[in-house]
Amino acid sequence: MTERLNGPQDPPEIVTGGASSGPADTPRTKRRLGPSPKVAIAFILPAALLLGVWVVYPIVYSIFRSLFDASGSGFAGLGNYATIFTDSGTFKTIRNNLIWVAVAPLVITTLGLIFAVLTERIKWATAFKLIVFMPMAVSLMAAGVIFRLVYEEDPSKGLANAVLTTVRDTFSSSQGYPDARPRGGDDSPVAAEQGGVVTKQPAQAGQPVLIPIVGIKPASMPAAAQPAAAPAGGTGVSGTVWFDFTAGGGGRNNALDPSEKGLPGMTVEAVKDGRVAATTTTADNGSFHFENLPAGAYTVRLPQANFQAPFNGLTWLGNTLITPAIIGAFVWVWAGFAMVLLAAGLAAIPRDALEAARIDGATEWQVFRKITVPLLSPVLLVVFVTMIINTLKVFDLVFIIAPPSAQPEANVIALEMWRVSFGGGNNQGLGSALAIFLLILVLPFMIMNIRRFRRENT
Repeated sequence: MTERLNGPQDPPEIVTGGASSGPADTPRTKRRLGPSPKVAIAFILPAALLLGVWVVYPIVYSIFRSLFDASGSGFAGLGNYATIFTDSGTFKTIRNNLIWVAVAPLVITTLGLIFAVLTERIKWATAFKLIVFMPMAVSLMAAGVIFRLVYEEDPSKGLANAVLTTVRDTFSSSQGYPDARPRGGDDSPVAAEQGGVVTKQPAQAGQPVLIPIVGIKPASMPAAAQPAAAPAGGTGVSGTVWFDFTAGGGGRNNALDPSEKGLPGMTVEAVKDGRVAATTTTADNGSFHFENLPAGAYTVRLPQANFQAPFNGLTWLGNTLITPAIIGAFVWVWAGFAMVLLAAGLAAIPRDALEAARIDGATEWQVFRKITVPLLSPVLLVVFVTMIINTLKVFDLVFIIAPPSAQPEANVIALEMWRVSFGGGNNQGLGSALAIFLLILVLPFMIMNIRRFRRENT
């Protein structure tokens, strides 16, 4: 009862060691947990020194050097920074970097999300992840060498054009003969007209049409070409297109000789009153025949398309496609990285929310758009920002893939910085200004990532 009247009592004092000598003793100080500050500083100091030597000092010196001219003796102030935005070549590098930032991170993040979702729905997910992530084990320099070969213009060497020409040839059987021309002379039955070849006399049913062609190089002759022969009998207009040349001489002009070969794949048109009435294609022996052609006189024509060079793919390493081509190589390298991070984020999403949405009648697309993507947004943002930082710093792929003739069109800030400083420009003042400009571009995204990491850890 006395204790209740006197109020709450203080808890008994806990003594960590030793006996109390009496009421006159002073209170004991609390012991520090962990090492002392001196020990912590001793361990941090080597890393701090390396950080200062490799990071802080280069940044400070680059800022100082960017204020001087190429020789380093004349003070230029902000002149080097003004050159970045006034020089046409340097300004083009900024434009290319903007294209990189606008395209590459979005494509990589989207592909990574698609791949991550697919890995949850296929049985061979481990093998799929291994294949997609494998390019991360290859250095960017090696990836550049690989894609330099992939983008070779010759379809027999470059994989990209080999695929394109194969697909194109699958849907188009026409064979181009760029060096071919009709046999000249008054006795020739054909003549050149508007890039093509036409018969001089109208063709009638039952009268074979002979179209002699010369000027074809042996390399342009298709392997399927057979000895030229007159077409099989029929009631319509028919004829033969052949290479009117006998090796070693002795052949007859404008006549089918046994050693002469037909020209397969030629597009042949029957023209009447200026309009194309029918179209056919020559066989391996050069013969052609128009089926179900109404009776009448027709002009037989080989259109200009027969004499154009065959499709050999795209000029990937030319000025027009060089930047998209390099971005494609960059996506190939980094898509696996995005997939792994997003797959880990998908694995952490509560399955209860997904199942509840499906039970409520939501479709898979609605579940993905309204539940999966919002819950995955923190990881998506981290991947997207990381890819922006990587695109701003890209150097290796552009340097290796772009040939010297197309490098000015594919130039980026990091490559321009190296080229101006050490690649022949010998202007380290402008190069330092480009380095600081690139640092300023990267810093906001780095700060954004650091703040997000801190918020997630609190």
